[in-house]
Amino acid sequence: MRAQPKASHYINGSFVEDTQGEPLEVIYPATAESIARLHLATPNIVELAVEAAREAQASWARLKPTERGRVLRRAAEILRDRNEELARLETLDTGKAIQETRVADPASAADALEFFGCAVAAHHGDHIELGGPFGYTRREPLGVCVGVGAWNYPIQIAAWKAAPALAAGNAMVFKPSENTPLSALALAEIFTKAGLPDGLFNVVQGAGEVGAALASHPGVAKISLTGSVATGKKVLALAGEHMKAATMELGGKSPLIVFDDADVENAVGGAMLGNFYSSGQICSNGTRVFVQKEIYDRFLGRLTERTRAIRLGDPLDPETHLGPLVSAAQRDRVLSYIETGKAEGARLHLGGSAPRLQGFENGFFVEPTIFTDVQDHMRIAREEIFGPVMCVFSFETEEEAIKRANDTEFGLAAGVFTRDLARAHRVIAQLEAGTCWINSYNLTPVELPFGGMKSSGIGRENALAALDHYSQIKSVYVETGDVSSPY
Repeated sequence: MRAQPKASHYINGSFVEDTQGEPLEVIYPATAESIARLHLATPNIVELAVEAAREAQASWARLKPTERGRVLRRAAEILRDRNEELARLETLDTGKAIQETRVADPASAADALEFFGCAVAAHHGDHIELGGPFGYTRREPLGVCVGVGAWNYPIQIAAWKAAPALAAGNAMVFKPSENTPLSALALAEIFTKAGLPDGLFNVVQGAGEVGAALASHPGVAKISLTGSVATGKKVLALAGEHMKAATMELGGKSPLIVFDDADVENAVGGAMLGNFYSSGQICSNGTRVFVQKEIYDRFLGRLTERTRAIRLGDPLDPETHLGPLVSAAQRDRVLSYIETGKAEGARLHLGGSAPRLQGFENGFFVEPTIFTDVQDHMRIAREEIFGPVMCVFSFETEEEAIKRANDTEFGLAAGVFTRDLARAHRVIAQLEAGTCWINSYNLTPVELPFGGMKSSGIGRENALAALDHYSQIKSVYVETGDVSSPY
């Protein structure tokens, strides 16, 4: 089972190889077999990518926004036409079940390209009357932007960053995660087929060293990272040192609050989507599920029944619900947290093991896992696990739930399930999180901004807000009369 691309990097409209770079084996998480062999970027590759972006950006920025948008919309159409092929590639790269990648990966990338391809035509400055004189503002591109992707949604993240950047008139150098390097190359080739001028979207492979070289490069104006809080702090410090703009979309330990009047089936469904989708590898997951005492037993009972029905297995089988984790290292990390939870005194209610499935004995699988009797101070309640591990708590009052939900360094997401919409809005207003849901969880349409508060990030992905983050304002004062001067 191979998924070998034409070359490791994509620069100036063409695939580029440099065998001087350190080899990178691409592993299929379901079997642990190598499906491709690439090379990490050398300093020369980094320079070529940034220089190609710099040379291409100025003429792209001079195009009418509608012309830039037309290219993005054509790319969206190609993504949709090739959805099945790209979904399979994403499954091979990440291990995610194909029933998910068919609807949530290239499709969401296409949505982003289409949205920004349309929205940019209305993204402009303002006219300000000054009583005779007047002023206006211009929205201008930043220049060369660097995107650093994560391994849970590779093609989606690449598009979430590239679409607003390109729409606003910038060029981009994108570094995918070294765990999932393949689909960004496919996206780059699609951009070229859609008519994007050479040099405007370049892909270079690498780990932290390559990311640091890009973030500190004098030809780069902005860094947008999706990753862990620890990585975000390092990259943000580097951006600050070089006075560059930055967007940080980082981790979370998000609360999901279920009140006693909630529809239990919907709340259980939301909790499962917020913990087990993508095998739990979603930054916004609601991994702290607070259930009001009156319905705790009923909620836990249905949660247990429905979780037992989840099918682990071959990610390429459309009937499979959950595939493996992305790597052996991630599987071992999750299993370590499960052991920590047990050692801390939490009760392992369900799951907790790494099954060896027939035909996939070497795969990186972890069962959907539920902990109860969890205390707020425990590590499994405070640290991001990034796997299919749910902690279920009980609470009595609204005030208690809000206080405990906010007792975290993170602030990426939060959810509330209740039939009382006045309470829903009241509680959401008090939760310290940038992305929130009422009677739903983990739906992220491109029309809404996505991002966090506190340690979970700076800036926003998606919506019109992203165009603001990929542009800068220039103010212009226009005098219509004589200059009044005392000199």
